[in-house]
Amino acid sequence: MKQAMIIVNPTSGKEEAQYYAKKAANTLIKVGYTVTVNETKKELDATYFCQDACQEKFDLVVSAGGDGTLHETINGMVDSDYRPILAVIPLGTVNDFARALQIPLNPEKAIHVLQSTTTRKADIGKVNNQLFINVIAAGKLAESLSGVPSDEKSKLGFFAYVKEGFKTLVENAASHLTITYDNKRWEGDSILFVAALTNSVGGFEQLAPSAEIDDGLLHCFVVKDTNWFDTAVVGTSLLAGNLENSRHVHAFTAKTIRAESTETITTNIDGESGTRLPIDITLLPSHIDVLIPESI
Repeated sequence: MKQAMIIVNPTSGKEEAQYYAKKAANTLIKVGYTVTVNETKKELDATYFCQDACQEKFDLVVSAGGDGTLHETINGMVDSDYRPILAVIPLGTVNDFARALQIPLNPEKAIHVLQSTTTRKADIGKVNNQLFINVIAAGKLAESLSGVPSDEKSKLGFFAYVKEGFKTLVENAASHLTITYDNKRWEGDSILFVAALTNSVGGFEQLAPSAEIDDGLLHCFVVKDTNWFDTAVVGTSLLAGNLENSRHVHAFTAKTIRAESTETITTNIDGESGTRLPIDITLLPSHIDVLIPESI
């Protein structure tokens, strides 16, 4: 029989995660899987569970939680020659990866997708020695978003990030960055650098509207040091899906990137606090197979 592992964060989905995990297990059993359910209790548990699934050659790994749980799960596949098919039950605040793949954000509907036989290749990014599945950001604005408390995310959802970002922008938020990519270079003061794999970042589905999950490119934006008016102009461009044409933004696509700074800058990786600069980013094209709805 086929083997499936469900990795569930019991604190996700307004603490209804265990209910959804049980329903997902029942769905998988009906379509012929033997199912193992593992609950995370501490940091990196999802990574270790996924490592076990790779070593034991499970057919399917289901990440039931938010983008943070998904990020940890994916990192269980680092340097593994065998990678199970990935399925996602989105229970978090934003769920960017699910949005990009048109996986239903409603957990009940996402569980129904577990009956699908359709998969899609997805690019993955590697930053230093870890993987990321959606986005890496650097700069003072990115640092502030990493610090949004879990209870704020639960109460305010996406607007928790907006609130924290606004607080940062009233301060002097620029940092001096040097970005080297595919033998090109940008250097200057910036409030934010973003390298995205998908068109959905922080719930904005218009950041890189042309981005596809399997296009073999990192879609990158450097927001230059701006005053209040210029920041508002950048925000308008973002909402219009026209950020790459803003004169306050340096936009490019790449497959390899090095970001560094003379300042101490911490990154935000898939919505969580990450490593400090300098960083080296590499694209891993079509690295994993993801279970998607039959109609896509």
